[in-house]
Amino acid sequence: LSSLRGLVFAGSPMPPSVQLELQSRLCANIYEYYGMQETGFLTAIDPQGKKDRPNSVGQVAPLTMLRVVDSEGNDMPPGEIGEIIGSTPTATDGYIRNEAKSSETFRDGWVYTGDLGQLDGQGYLFITGRSKDMMITGGQNVYATEVEDVLLSHPAVADCAVIGLPDDTWGELVTAVMMEFPGKSVSDEELTSFCREKMAGFKTPKRFIRVEEPLPRTPTGKVTKFVLVEKYSDPA
Repeated sequence: LSSLRGLVFAGSPMPPSVQLELQSRLCANIYEYYGMQETGFLTAIDPQGKKDRPNSVGQVAPLTMLRVVDSEGNDMPPGEIGEIIGSTPTATDGYIRNEAKSSETFRDGWVYTGDLGQLDGQGYLFITGRSKDMMITGGQNVYATEVEDVLLSHPAVADCAVIGLPDDTWGELVTAVMMEFPGKSVSDEELTSFCREKMAGFKTPKRFIRVEEPLPRTPTGKVTKFVLVEKYSDPA
């Protein structure tokens, strides 16, 4: 690996703890880009940008426009979370034989990604997660990616997915489905304390589900969370 000059990743957010391991053990230079199959890449970030803003996916790509908007299409100010939309000459303009999905995704020259994020004052984009991954628990918004990043920074947690399960009290119960590293274990109490040291109490999972089999994923490696919700929701 002595000749390795850089690593490029995309597809889904990489936890900061994994990025640090890669930088220290494999290669210091990390490049990342963000986009979707319908658009090509929308943003990119180089190694120096990663050092300054490890959680960012970079600034807008050439010939591309990018916005973060609310549910009515209004631009969100820096630091506020909204849906990411992009406009680029590399984008497709619809889905074959699926007018309903096309009209939902492609509007007025913009591609609505379904991803949530925020821009800082210098135009760097930070991904919060998929809009479908946002949970509302006790009236508070919780974004799965943030909770997953915290859990994956624990030395006993090998993999995890955070989902919202139906709950009469909270609306959605923040739940972590997780795998532990072989030979390591951590109690619910320890994980709860660990999470509360790093984020607000309402974001801390109220239920931890341990699994031994790998989490279900799509061919591109993304966790199919709807499968977990169906599996672990109480029957009606």
